[in-house]
Amino acid sequence: MEIKQYVSLRNFNTFGLESEARYFAEPQSVEELADLLRDTKYQQTPKFILSGGSNVLFSKDIDALVIHPQIKGTETIREDEEFVWLYVGGGEVWQDFVNYCVDHNYAGIENLSLIPGTVGAAPMQNIGAYGVEIKDVIETVYAISIATAETRIFSWEECQFGYRESIFKKELKDQYIITGAVFKLKKNPDFNIEYGDIKKTLAEMGVENLSIKAISDAVVRIRQSKLPDPAKIGNAGSFFKNPEIDLLQYELLKETFPEMPGYPVGPGKVKVPAGWLIERAGWKGYREGQIGVHERQALVLVNYGGGKGEDIKLLSEKIRRSIEEKFGIVLTTEVNFV
Repeated sequence: MEIKQYVSLRNFNTFGLESEARYFAEPQSVEELADLLRDTKYQQTPKFILSGGSNVLFSKDIDALVIHPQIKGTETIREDEEFVWLYVGGGEVWQDFVNYCVDHNYAGIENLSLIPGTVGAAPMQNIGAYGVEIKDVIETVYAISIATAETRIFSWEECQFGYRESIFKKELKDQYIITGAVFKLKKNPDFNIEYGDIKKTLAEMGVENLSIKAISDAVVRIRQSKLPDPAKIGNAGSFFKNPEIDLLQYELLKETFPEMPGYPVGPGKVKVPAGWLIERAGWKGYREGQIGVHERQALVLVNYGGGKGEDIKLLSEKIRRSIEEKFGIVLTTEVNFV
């Protein structure tokens, strides 16, 4: 396996930000990855794991061994009349896996269509959209220790999934590389079309008979209408998480902002759309040189070309302060700062 030096990462992150990796490797298998981690030449070199680059904000060069895993493949490991269990390599592009399931009529992830990134990053972030999260369909996660190169299989319980997080973003952050996962998908789907504009979009598409493909197509249409294409405008999708606040705080805010949307997420908790807060605070469409807030989706920060990661980071901090001052709500980022 070739290990390159001084490699530009501009084409490896969806913001299109310039950053340089001191060392860069793309292992094609678990065995290659293990050999790389055991290589004495790089034993003392810091490691940085780069998946699809859709959830990272580079503001400097990376003085480390950047590992960009390319472990791919989709395999049926068992099935019965109701379900199919698929093992999928962590380097598979998430949308390619969604397309595979749509083509085979396997249900469960059609609502997660067009989310950028890889299969390996999906459980780490517990990606979710339109009433579905990765934790709803995943059974086990395969990973390799960066320190020891030992492989480990994590059960669903051990992954400790939460809202846009897992154990791989908490206690085990930067300790493991996810090499694959097992997904349990339905052969007889329970369609989930109650969230967002899915039902409305299906009607606009003239869909009379629901199918996995129809729902996937509807979600793709919605996302393309709301979110900028990273190939044209650099972005990382949703920059902030939707905050969860106490019901009492929500009711008090509703007295001042009666139009504030909110969704119950458990006893005494309400989730408020971060995009609404940012738009209400006047940031939607804001531009500062070559960076800004997208004109159609306030939750998305963008690089119009030539922008710098540090400037995007500073803009996000301005937005966070603004939201806290106006609503008393603290936003947290989905994007990882490097």
